[in-house]
Amino acid sequence: MANIMHALQNSRALEAVLSATAASQRWLATAPSPWSIARLLPGDSSGSPPVFLCPQCQSRLGSGNETYRRFAVCDYCGYHLVWSANARIEQLADRETFRTIGRLIQAVDFLRFVDELPYATRLKLEREKTGLNDAAIIGRCRIGQIDVVLALLDFHFMGGSMGSVVGEQITGAFEYALRHRLPVVTVVNTGGARMQEGTISLMQMPRTAAAVQRFHAAGLFYCSVLASPTTGGVWASFANLGDVILAEPKAIIGFAGPRVAEQVLGQRLPEGSYRSEMLLAAGMIDAIVPREELRPVVSWLLQAALSPASERRKGRPGQSQRAGRSLSTTVTEGLNSAWESVKLARHPNRPTATEYIRYLSPSFLELHGDRCYGDDPTMVTGLGRIDGRVVMFIGEQRRSEDRDGQPLITRPKPEGFRKAIRMMELARQLGCPVITFIDTIGADPGPESERHGIAWSLAHCLATMSDLPVPTIAAIIGEGASGGAVVLALADHVMMLQYAIYEVIAPESAATILYRDVLQTEQIAAQLKLTAADCLDLGIVETIIPEPASGAHSDPEMVMNALKVEVLDTLAELDHWPLKHLLQRRYRKFRGMGRVQRRSLKVIGARLVKLLAASSH
Repeated sequence: MANIMHALQNSRALEAVLSATAASQRWLATAPSPWSIARLLPGDSSGSPPVFLCPQCQSRLGSGNETYRRFAVCDYCGYHLVWSANARIEQLADRETFRTIGRLIQAVDFLRFVDELPYATRLKLEREKTGLNDAAIIGRCRIGQIDVVLALLDFHFMGGSMGSVVGEQITGAFEYALRHRLPVVTVVNTGGARMQEGTISLMQMPRTAAAVQRFHAAGLFYCSVLASPTTGGVWASFANLGDVILAEPKAIIGFAGPRVAEQVLGQRLPEGSYRSEMLLAAGMIDAIVPREELRPVVSWLLQAALSPASERRKGRPGQSQRAGRSLSTTVTEGLNSAWESVKLARHPNRPTATEYIRYLSPSFLELHGDRCYGDDPTMVTGLGRIDGRVVMFIGEQRRSEDRDGQPLITRPKPEGFRKAIRMMELARQLGCPVITFIDTIGADPGPESERHGIAWSLAHCLATMSDLPVPTIAAIIGEGASGGAVVLALADHVMMLQYAIYEVIAPESAATILYRDVLQTEQIAAQLKLTAADCLDLGIVETIIPEPASGAHSDPEMVMNALKVEVLDTLAELDHWPLKHLLQRRYRKFRGMGRVQRRSLKVIGARLVKLLAASSH
């Protein structure tokens, strides 16, 4: 792929574009504006649009190319060209709903700055060239019939840089949204801080970040969209604070930017550095969304952000919508042995968390990243709808594939649990239920996980889930091993598939530790009381979901449908608990775990006292 930054900063190419024919200039005034990174070929005198060469594949692009014409994206290789803010408004906002907000203000030359031109002169030329007052456009509009504040940075005005005017406009956008309790969507395309305003430009970072923080404190939703390039102080301030961060494919994103990084380091950067794909793998953004798919994704997120509060029904605590007897009473007879359950729970063809989530919610939108270190693929998270209701899904994906497509059994890492924590906090903000799927051989115990805080991640996952002010449901669908499982099971209602297992330690490990003999595994499996029936008797789970005798993999649709029915019934029941009572109920539930044993000891003690008293007489 061509180095976009070199093209963006090629002043000769830019001058050539600005001196194009009058016919080309007329078309450029109304068309998507990719010229700052594509090579322009002259149009004819008839007023037809000019032809560009894609900087990546060198294909000729003109009005006959549908994707290029509508989205400024190469029809042949998918390269995303720089697009104007006005074109983005036309794409994102419902027709004729965008209205600018805020005062019309102009930048001040604080420093009397001069480079090739005085700053005041440069500003004047930029306004004449783009028709914009400055790099930011903010307004109120509707996206998918949802009222929203939309703020955009246009790269064509001084590289979308943030000076005092842009800082004021972005800050004002979040303050307006806070007053009117509206979500915010930003689309940024920027080189960062505006050098011509010196330290005043730097001060826009804390200014905008503080505004976003006040906005977040009110529980409002913010979606940040990153285009290429997004660098510098904008990326390191408000653009990085979105509840959900989306990026266009292969976008250049980074604090320093690749050119600066190469200059500072004195070496060429590895292929793929400072790209949106790198940041997705590093857990820093939620998803990469092609430009033509951006509007439906943003619209879906806005609907998800605003609908949960109206979906929760109120009633008397404990009032249930459940009809007939509990599933648990129909499946506890004729169960397989403990060891047979272990084998079925580990069956390689057993349905995975992703398959359950996709069945429950075909519209599932996966969100990625812990915003700290990485994106663990063994923890699948995101928003979906089940029976029309917005839900946060968190699932342990026990199986993955290596580079050759071979199956791997994997363990969640600290970044996976931190991603789960982040999604729980997003569910807290949105007010939507959380449904977790548990299927793991345990958390990763390696030294790298210890260095990255595996115990911290597990502990904070437990603490976060304990006081989530939303209904929570956990489903143990395969093997639920030790701490890696229980951190997603601190829920209002825990259901378990008939041949799933829930264990403090793997039977093989227990046999090795206790007997130093792995041949004792089957015996120890029974003693560990790890089957669904055992967990129901111990009060650890509330419901057992039936499976065929040969396991869930033999009829996955039947099992998934049974689980869906139980999830919907349980949600209806939990909805009738006021949140304060729901939290108290959850705390009491786990506060009481183990009390049975204490009561048993008291009974035994009392009997011993009576026996001793009787013998003394």
